[in-house]
Amino acid sequence: MTAPRRALIVIDAQQEYFDGLLPIQYPVRDDSIASIQTAINTAQQTGTPVVLVQHELPAEAPVFASGSATWQNHPEVAAHENVAAKRISKQFSSIFAGTDLEAWLHEQGIGTITLVGYMTNNCVIASAAAAEPLGFAVEVLSDATGAIDLANDAGTAPARLVHETLMALLHSNWAAVTDTATWTEALRTSVALPKSDLITSAAQGRSSR
Repeated sequence: MTAPRRALIVIDAQQEYFDGLLPIQYPVRDDSIASIQTAINTAQQTGTPVVLVQHELPAEAPVFASGSATWQNHPEVAAHENVAAKRISKQFSSIFAGTDLEAWLHEQGIGTITLVGYMTNNCVIASAAAAEPLGFAVEVLSDATGAIDLANDAGTAPARLVHETLMALLHSNWAAVTDTATWTEALRTSVALPKSDLITSAAQGRSSR
């Protein structure tokens, strides 16, 4: 099946996740940023629009402080700032909340958005879920995203468990989850990537117990 026109959305690939208070822990962040760079290069080679998103908070905020060193995009991403089809500043988890991204995507005739960047457990899942009622098909590249260890009053979860659990969750309903190499081939051939559904995922989950 032919995929609707795609856009690659690079979410918050910022220094906060490398040198700041929220270092990505799984997958290895140097590997994930390399996969993001590959995805950007492939998108540019195929004429696929690239959107760069940065989380931006007031200058006194402990993370993503506007203009700070950790607010800056990672150098591998910053190198593409001048040639990106669109750049967005956001203040919420979803890439759609408080931005003009939805309108811009419709204007560009985009039907499928491919999400890469950080974090799996916050902005990636929030954006994928928010895209559903807006009518966009969603793809998530598992090796070009990343999660952190979590611990709070509700419990603990290591980054690998967080990431792998959310990839399975996303693929069960909100997104076609794949790796960068598979997406690259699909992009070059304009093929739609398959995703599972909740009923099938539930049945397979029961049978695997």
